[in-house]
Amino acid sequence: MRYHNITKADMLNGEGLRVVLWCSGCSHHCVACQNAITWDKNDGLVFDEDAKKEIFTELEKDWCSGLTLSGGDPLFLDNRKDIAKLVKEVREKFPDKTIWCYTGYTWEELLEQKKTDKDLEVILNNIDVLLDGRFVLKLALEKLHYVGSTNQCIIDVKESLSKAKKILYIDNNLLMEEGNL
Repeated sequence: MRYHNITKADMLNGEGLRVVLWCSGCSHHCVACQNAITWDKNDGLVFDEDAKKEIFTELEKDWCSGLTLSGGDPLFLDNRKDIAKLVKEVREKFPDKTIWCYTGYTWEELLEQKKTDKDLEVILNNIDVLLDGRFVLKLALEKLHYVGSTNQCIIDVKESLSKAKKILYIDNNLLMEEGNL
């Protein structure tokens, strides 16, 4: 896996102050993407032990709320094996920190894919919040928190998996979407 940057003390990509890993690779290519430079899976730096150590050093700080995975798309197929290893290790070493993950895939697409993708299953079982869906310019609103367009959802992953219903966060309030997943 490759990445473009590690942002420290970030307060725009999840609740609290966070460390953000900006992954390389994305197959969605949304029109007006804020970070199109990260689409090429071969661009950026190799995610190695030094990069992981940089993230863990930030996570050790009391003020750091957790890790956010962004990009590109952390759930781009070529990233999944390394992301699975990373989130599993973060969850084991930092159980009180939250893990947020942005992706262009929808929750429903991921549930279907996880049936045959063990790495994706590990990822979903170890993250707390998933921000799903492709950015759609005609649905963009500046007042949205954490996402750019109204089709994108902020999902409580653990609650959604345990209740077999998609549980959404809207302005820090929980809202349950009807229907079984």
